Amino acid sequence: MKITKLKTWQVPPRWLFLKIETDEGCYGWGEPVVEGRAATVEAAVHELADYLVGQDPHRIEHLWNTLYRAGFYRGGPILMSAIAGIDQALWDLKGRDLNVPVYQLLGGKVRDKMRMYAWTGGDRPGDVGEGASRLVEQGFTAFKMNGSSEMQIVDSHRKIDEAVGRVAEAREAVGPDVGIAIDFHGRVHRPMAKSLLRELEPYHPMFVEEPVAPEHLPCLKHIAGGLGYPLATGERLHTRFEFRDLLAEGMIDIVQPDLSHCGGISEGMKIATLASCHDVALAPHCPLGPLTLAASLHVDAVNHNAFIQEQSMGIHYNQDNDVLDYLVDKSALSIKDGFCAIPQGPGLGVEIDEAFVEARAKIGHRWRNPVWTHEDGSIAEW
Repeated sequence: MKITKLKTWQVPPRWLFLKIETDEGCYGWGEPVVEGRAATVEAAVHELADYLVGQDPHRIEHLWNTLYRAGFYRGGPILMSAIAGIDQALWDLKGRDLNVPVYQLLGGKVRDKMRMYAWTGGDRPGDVGEGASRLVEQGFTAFKMNGSSEMQIVDSHRKIDEAVGRVAEAREAVGPDVGIAIDFHGRVHRPMAKSLLRELEPYHPMFVEEPVAPEHLPCLKHIAGGLGYPLATGERLHTRFEFRDLLAEGMIDIVQPDLSHCGGISEGMKIATLASCHDVALAPHCPLGPLTLAASLHVDAVNHNAFIQEQSMGIHYNQDNDVLDYLVDKSALSIKDGFCAIPQGPGLGVEIDEAFVEARAKIGHRWRNPVWTHEDGSIAEW
């Protein structure tokens, strides 16, 4: 069997789908995308196709190393996201060809279903208590919320009070047993994070995510020691090597690799194993589409340290289309009582409606994240 073609589609709301085809009619789907940079990743995928066409798709590890190591410049969000989608598609293709789910190829599942969480609120969170209550009524036992809007490197304590107040509102709405994840999106800088992280302790977060931007993660060992709840990060780290020092220094409790950004299933498995060596939990990042979610669930299925999975159904970004819209069988990723069964079909276990993809690709997208500024006109972290 030889790879013959890589086909891509930009589809609403902000995704890029990839299909790898072969001379024997077998195929696989993946989702190589950086939110807001879909066209750039798409170009990278087609550049990497030069290394893939004519090759045996079953040699996944060899092809991964070719894509990563044959380029003198490596790593980063664009190249690793391109590799990620290709890797997902190769695993999907291999599972389809052998008629087994990907998790069987990875060693077999350690769980039958995965605990899921959903989002409430938008970029600038509001009405979080009401939104959280609705999610609990739907059966979710955990949810995530943005913790703050823009915050200056040194800001007024009022901003901290507002962030803590939103968490207090959410906790009061859902009671003590529901998990609350608080995502600060790297919007908080070290001088403010020192106070903010400690003032959240009475509300017992399930975890706090990206309290500082990834380039400032080394400061966590100085400002977050002794906290009574877990810290999580990893969506903007792209290789096992970027996780290595973070884990060795004991700076984080939960790793959140994104299977569409970190080199795919192959690299995600290595990151999960590395985390397990440090007794660190796994919670893959996934505010994306059905293929990223399916890939994440297969990684969750075989890693004992995986404990919860993000998904984007109903998230505020998903305008025009949502996760299940692109599936032939929407039950493959259905969530019941806060859990999603590990997909059982061959490959990733989801069948993409290619005709619908073609139709929606004619609409396409040009999604960009908001650009925020502080009162003085300087650029704020989004």
